[in-house]
Amino acid sequence: MQKRKCVSVVQLRKLLTAAICSIAFMALVSVHVQHVVPSSNDQKFNDKITTTRDLQRWTRELAPPHLSKVLFPPPKSNVSRGVSDYEKLWKPPSNRGYLPCTKPTPNYTAPAESRGYLLVHTNGGLNQMRAGICDMVAVARIINATLVVPELDKRSFWQDTSNFSDVFDEEHFIRSLANDVKIIKKLPQELVNETRIVKYFISWSGMDYYENEIATLWEEYQVIRAAKSDSRLANNNLPADIQKLRCRACYEALRFSPCIEQMGKLLVERMRLFGPYVALHLRYEKDMLAFSGCTHDLSQDEAEELRIIRENTSYWKIKEIDPVEQRLKGFCPLTPKEVGIFLTALGYPSKTPIYIASGGIYGGESHMAELRSRYPLLMSKETMSWDPIADLRLTLKEKLASIEELEPFSNHASQMAALDYIVSIESDVFIPSYYGNMAKAVEGHRRFLGRGRSILPDRKALVRLFDKLAQGTMTEGKSLSNKIIDLHRRRLGSPRKRKGPISGTKGMDRFRSEEAFYSNSLPDCLCRTGPLHPNTASHVVR
Repeated sequence: MQKRKCVSVVQLRKLLTAAICSIAFMALVSVHVQHVVPSSNDQKFNDKITTTRDLQRWTRELAPPHLSKVLFPPPKSNVSRGVSDYEKLWKPPSNRGYLPCTKPTPNYTAPAESRGYLLVHTNGGLNQMRAGICDMVAVARIINATLVVPELDKRSFWQDTSNFSDVFDEEHFIRSLANDVKIIKKLPQELVNETRIVKYFISWSGMDYYENEIATLWEEYQVIRAAKSDSRLANNNLPADIQKLRCRACYEALRFSPCIEQMGKLLVERMRLFGPYVALHLRYEKDMLAFSGCTHDLSQDEAEELRIIRENTSYWKIKEIDPVEQRLKGFCPLTPKEVGIFLTALGYPSKTPIYIASGGIYGGESHMAELRSRYPLLMSKETMSWDPIADLRLTLKEKLASIEELEPFSNHASQMAALDYIVSIESDVFIPSYYGNMAKAVEGHRRFLGRGRSILPDRKALVRLFDKLAQGTMTEGKSLSNKIIDLHRRRLGSPRKRKGPISGTKGMDRFRSEEAFYSNSLPDCLCRTGPLHPNTASHVVR
């Protein structure tokens, strides 16, 4: 009898255990379903995010077989939702009625008969070369030259062996500018050994310099070689048709190669699976820190390593830099930790998807830990992590792109940078930690297209607030948040007239102080064509 009772108790316990497990399982399934099925408020929020694309299209059409089975989380917004959150965090600034206007004026004519050939050796990283190429298109027009497809920089810090056609769509470039400048792929064979002049064009030069000094070189030479291409054309005071040609070259002719565009759009669509996202150009890379001399929050060994790199890089002219003074002047990139404080103060919640547009972060995870602790959904080309079922505290780790997908671009800094460029242009919010060539190029392109927010951190003001936090005279919270939000109300990428030189500056410093043409092409390439228009829908970058 006693034995039967024991058996009955054991069976009863098993039944109760099974029932409890079933209830728990159903509860978890219910939580997960509630987590991924958008509510009416969610739908209202997502409806405001401008996109005309099927979010799943690229994963279906372009993902190779080995990735087609990868389980991506369902499309959803991981940020605090509701109309108020959209207004506060994601709503694009008003375009104020400005739309692209790059068509030539009625006085524009077909290119004049070529007087010779212009060879161009570009210099710098992707965005520096990109701006230089567009300037050289305009220079070729001014001096009546046939432009030979520019040679990309293979000797800079990045040691990239890419040719023009590896990064850009060469055929499209030549074809789309046919009514402006004659462009050929290679110098004619009979001129390969012809005597040529190698010329360093003077920086920020206007029409007079090219028409009166450079064009006269055709009297002695058939081939002129521009030794450098960066900043060789003035930002302002150029004819309207030359300025519009620069914009046509930059925003219409100079598209990336088909394979880069395809991969870039695939990355964009995969980011879109998480809803609206921030593209963060985190310029906390070894070359940037070494060049700028910024060592805040670095160890003594790291600071010494950067000093040696700067000392041994011959074309970096400034060797002795005071890192404290450099930072207080706002000349240093924000650290990953500072970026985390900045994003939090702006109101972006911890589940905001963030695409890290950069090369290798100096110091790796040791410097990324604090940013990642605030924003675990940090993603990049190579790696990403997400938390699809937060209630179960389950963390999955996959790659935003497979090794096989990235293999054609790996070891080519310019091609990898082009992928970051595409994802940054297409982002709902773009934030650069440093106002360098990439930040200027992306800001200008987004402003031209009427894209979402481009938030430019006021680094000089921010470092003073960050130092107060470190000293304990201020704490994170509403007061800090209000200060940072107020500082950036007018720094959201809204159309505005390009800034001229700083008052009182002279000579080269005067030209250097002007706002770069490719960061803001208004009024030259943005026009009010009628009454104020609402913000236009997002376009895929081409």
